[in-house]
Amino acid sequence: MPFSKWFSQKMKQPQVTTSDQNKNDSNDERINGNVEDTISYILHIFGENSDFSMRRFHVFGRFSAVMFYYSNMIDQGNLNTDILKPLMLVNPRMKKGNVDPNRLKDMLINETLYHSEAVLECRLSMLVEGILRGQTVVVVEGLDDAFLIGTRNIEKRNVDQPATEQVIRGPREGFIELLGTNIALIRYRLQTPDLHVRTLEIGQRTKSKVAICHMQGIANPELVEEVRQRLSLIDIDAILDSGYLEQFIEDNHLSPFPQVQYTERPDKVAANLLEGRVAIFVDGSPLALVVPTTFNQFYQTVEDYTERFLLMSAIRLARLVALMFSLVFPSLYVGIISYNPELIPTEFAVAVAGGRAGVPFPAVIEVLVIEISMEVLREATIRLPQQVGGALSIVGVLVIGQAAVAAGFASPITVVIIALTTIGSFATPAYNAALALRFLRFPLIVMAGVFGLYGIVVGLILIVNHLLSLKSFGVPYLSPLVPGSFQGMKDLFTRGPLWSLKSRPTFLQPKDLRRLDESVVEKLKTPGDHMDTSSRAQMGREDITGEGSSTNNSDSSGDNTG
Repeated sequence: MPFSKWFSQKMKQPQVTTSDQNKNDSNDERINGNVEDTISYILHIFGENSDFSMRRFHVFGRFSAVMFYYSNMIDQGNLNTDILKPLMLVNPRMKKGNVDPNRLKDMLINETLYHSEAVLECRLSMLVEGILRGQTVVVVEGLDDAFLIGTRNIEKRNVDQPATEQVIRGPREGFIELLGTNIALIRYRLQTPDLHVRTLEIGQRTKSKVAICHMQGIANPELVEEVRQRLSLIDIDAILDSGYLEQFIEDNHLSPFPQVQYTERPDKVAANLLEGRVAIFVDGSPLALVVPTTFNQFYQTVEDYTERFLLMSAIRLARLVALMFSLVFPSLYVGIISYNPELIPTEFAVAVAGGRAGVPFPAVIEVLVIEISMEVLREATIRLPQQVGGALSIVGVLVIGQAAVAAGFASPITVVIIALTTIGSFATPAYNAALALRFLRFPLIVMAGVFGLYGIVVGLILIVNHLLSLKSFGVPYLSPLVPGSFQGMKDLFTRGPLWSLKSRPTFLQPKDLRRLDESVVEKLKTPGDHMDTSSRAQMGREDITGEGSSTNNSDSSGDNTG
C-alpha cells in the first residue's frame, strides 16, 4: 500500500484516549446558577497555578459574583476600567427586592459592560477554553449563563523587516507570531470583501488557531475545500508551527522537494492569493503556507516583479545557472577527472594534474570529504551566536581551506569547485529548495565516482522523472512547463512585461482567469506624445506662420481698398 494512502487511512481513524473521554463527558456540563459550584469546577480544572487568578466581588453591591482569568495573558487596565468598575458600581435603577434573572442578564450585557467582545456562554467546557485563550470569565449568582469577555493581551514583537527574504525594492513588512496581526497585514493589501478567512482549531492540547485565506471568485472552490479537508483530518496533540501542518498536508511525504511554499512576506501572500492560491496561517508562527506550489516559485523573488522585466529576466536566468551549479557541479568535476579527462583542454588538464599530484585520495573521496566539511561548517555557522558565527565562517573558509591545500589533503581546484557550489546554493532564494538540492548532490557525486558521466545522466533522469510525478494538491509540480502553457511560459525562465501577463495561471483553474483588461494593454502599446517637445515646437512654428500670413493678407486688402 502506498505511504500516502496508509497515512490518510490512519488519520481517518482517531484514537480515543482517557482524556478525550473525560473531555466528551464534561462537554455537556452547564452552569446551574450556583457560584460556588462553578468555582469548585474551575479550581478542579486549573489546580494550583500561580498565574491563575480568581476575584470575588458583588455586582451592583447586591449579587455575588466571581471572575476568572490568567493574570499574565490579559490587559489589567482594560479589566479594571471596562469590566470590574461598571459591574461594581451601584446602579440607581436597581430597586430593592428580587430581580428577574433575565432582566439582570440583559442589563449587564447591554448596558453595563463597556466591552465589545462580551458573549454569554453556559457550557463549562467553553469557559475553560476561554480562560486558556486569555479571556476573562464572569459568573453571577442566579444566572445560568456566564460572561466570556475578550481581554487577551499577549506581548508581541513589532512588525519588522523579514529576516529570511531580504529585498532591495519592495515592502519592508513581515509577519509576526500573532494570527490577528498577520491577517490584518493581508487585509491592508487586499481591501476587498472577496478576501475570505475561515478559522479552525487543530491540536488536542494546544488548540492552535489555523486560518485559511482565499479570494472568493478567483480561487477554485474545490481547491479550498481540499485544503480544509486535509487540515480537518489532522489529529495531533500540538501544533507549534506552520511546519507541523506542512508535513501533514503535502502529497508525497518521502520527496526531498518541498510541495508547500512558506513565506513571511505579506505582499508575496497577497500576490499568490490573487493568482488563485490558498494561504494557511497558524497562530504562533510568523511563516504562512501557500498551496498549491510549483517548482518555479522557489527561484522567483518579489523583486522580479517590482523591477523592470529585462533586467530581472537576466537575474532570474543567473539564479537558474546557480541552481544547476549547486546540483551538478561537484559530480561533473568528479566524473570528468575520474573517467573523462580528455574533455578538458590540455593546459587546464596539466594544471589540474599538477594540483592533484600530492593528494592521496581519489577525486570522489576528496569531494565528499570537502562537501561534508562544508555542510558541517555551514550548520555550525547557523547555530552559533551571531557575533561568533561570522568569525567562524571566515576562519573556516580561509584558514582551513588554505591549510588543507598546503597539507596535500585537497587540491586547489577541488576547493574552488566546492566554493562555487556553495555560492550557487546561497543564490537560491528558497531555503527548503536549496536544502533539497544540497541533499541530492551527494548521491550524484557517488554515481559520478562509480559510473562517470553516465552516472550523472542517469541520476538527473531519475530526478526529473521524480519531479514529473510530483503533484501539489493535484497540480503538476513542473507546471507550466509540463504540461505546457504558453501564457505560463512568459513567467517561467524569464519574466515577461506585466502588461503581457493578462491571465492568471491556468493550471490553478481559477474561476476568474482574466487579470488585465485587453483595452488597457492596447492603450499601453500606443503611448501618447502629448509632452513631445519637437512636435510642440513644430506646432508653434505653424501657428506663427499662419498668423503672419493672415496679417499680411489683411494689410494688402486694406491698401487695395484705400
